[in-house]
Amino acid sequence: MNQLARRLGVPDAVVIGLGSMLGAGVFVVFGPAVAAAGGAGLLPALALAGFVAFCNATSSARLAARYPESGGTYVYGRERLGPFAGFLAGWGFVVGKTASCAAMALTVGAYLWPGQARLVAVGAVLAVTAVNLRGIGKTATVTRALVALVLAVLAVVTVVGLVGGPVHLDRLGEPGGSARGVLTAAGLLFFAFAGYARIATLGEEVRDPQRTIPRAVPLALGVVLVIYLVLAVVALGVLGADRLADSAAPLVDVVTAAGLPGLAWVVRAGATIAVVGVLLSLVAGVGRTTLAMARRRDLPGALAAVHRVHQVPRRAELAVAGVVIVVVLLGDVREAIGFSSCTVLVYYAITNAAALTLGRDPDRRLPVRVLAGLGLFGCLLLAVNLPLGSVLAGFGVLAVGAAFYALRARR
Repeated sequence: MNQLARRLGVPDAVVIGLGSMLGAGVFVVFGPAVAAAGGAGLLPALALAGFVAFCNATSSARLAARYPESGGTYVYGRERLGPFAGFLAGWGFVVGKTASCAAMALTVGAYLWPGQARLVAVGAVLAVTAVNLRGIGKTATVTRALVALVLAVLAVVTVVGLVGGPVHLDRLGEPGGSARGVLTAAGLLFFAFAGYARIATLGEEVRDPQRTIPRAVPLALGVVLVIYLVLAVVALGVLGADRLADSAAPLVDVVTAAGLPGLAWVVRAGATIAVVGVLLSLVAGVGRTTLAMARRRDLPGALAAVHRVHQVPRRAELAVAGVVIVVVLLGDVREAIGFSSCTVLVYYAITNAAALTLGRDPDRRLPVRVLAGLGLFGCLLLAVNLPLGSVLAGFGVLAVGAAFYALRARR
């Protein structure tokens, strides 16, 4: 048995998209983004990252409606551009998002028990894997509860910052970055958006995918973009560019600067909950792409099995969890973020390239081909302007995957 059941409607799909995006990114990424772009560059960088994400979301939604099965761009690349493009997208996604899973797990450990961060991280991976193995319905239910709690915490930060900050709007124009700094910041901020296509990755489990996916993807992305813009204004207006750039936990510093340090534990708890929500959906998404690649023997065929009772790719998710635990025990959270952003941007570049082959869509008012072209260009532009170490690591891993594909094809 290797087919999944369709159980997700529009609300469930939107919740999974929100749970994938409202995670560690919004709690940590404003600091390095301001360090790269300066105060005046934060909002333009955020808008650019959001626009590229919107282009990618439009292309992902069109392709997912045409090919409603697990695997996301791995499937779209194979169908529209050829087997190698599909393999490269799937390889980049699985490797990059596995690093993201490890980064999220280590973040949970750092918040809950810094002295035993790796041990807590392993426990978090085991816990979310256990939930996912119970079925996608359980994943959506738990994610809905986590998203509600995270939204409440972010609302507290916003209100506290606006009321007690105060928010100095003149700080939004503080200089300090260059044009390349804005591009670097946008690439880093993209990490905070890169969960919207989880809905497409789970396309085989969505009811009425031609209707559900095109509605759920832009809706989830739009909600998150508004939230990020408000939080960016509050954080920069309260802290200023220099303090925000040096902050490892900017939203905690916002409530502290507003004169309510006692709420810091609430924000830390919210960050932990958010990260667990992202980790939950990440493991599910990587497991589905692994399933799709195993079906076509781009990964070991034994990983293609689907559990008869819970309708989940059990072997694939257990394999993903095992690899994530190894990375947790050996890796570093800071390096994982840049590396993941690079490989995922290449993944979405392939998404937009595949969408360009669909032609015009007479039922849509948006210029979808123009958006796909802009998305392709934007993804590559942001990827090459990330920190040099991230670019070298990301493209190095993609080169290893390409070499593996070539050797296998020759055999």
